[in-house]
Amino acid sequence: MSELNAHADLPARVVVGAAIVHRGRLLAQQRAYPLHLAGRWELPGGQVEPGESDVEAVVRECHEELGASVTVGAQVGPDVPLQGGRTLLRVYEATLASEDAVPTPHEHQAVAWVSPVELTDLDWLDADRVLLPDLRALLDSAPA
Repeated sequence: MSELNAHADLPARVVVGAAIVHRGRLLAQQRAYPLHLAGRWELPGGQVEPGESDVEAVVRECHEELGASVTVGAQVGPDVPLQGGRTLLRVYEATLASEDAVPTPHEHQAVAWVSPVELTDLDWLDADRVLLPDLRALLDSAPA
């Protein structure tokens, strides 16, 4: 059996992202590494660990990457295949658990609160770029 077929029955790994909306803006973070991705923008998030739910992973990743607690809502947009479909990006809407929380970049160069009209101005990672129409719809329906 070829290596490709050996992995055919394995479930796809899931990477979660958090579409954190606050006062009508979306939180984006700017990559610091690896070098070929440095300077590009993405949503907070990361890989779902074994035994962890998607929601638990979103909460953990936001705490690790931003030092912020979040409340997780519904999925935003479809799953986005990564790495030839062996990994899926799944994004969830989220809000800051505390109104006066200040997310701080622990693993990234910067964070920014982005308005709906600024969404397309950023150099997003390709997987996040796929979800821009869904993120725009989320922002358009959010209270300002």
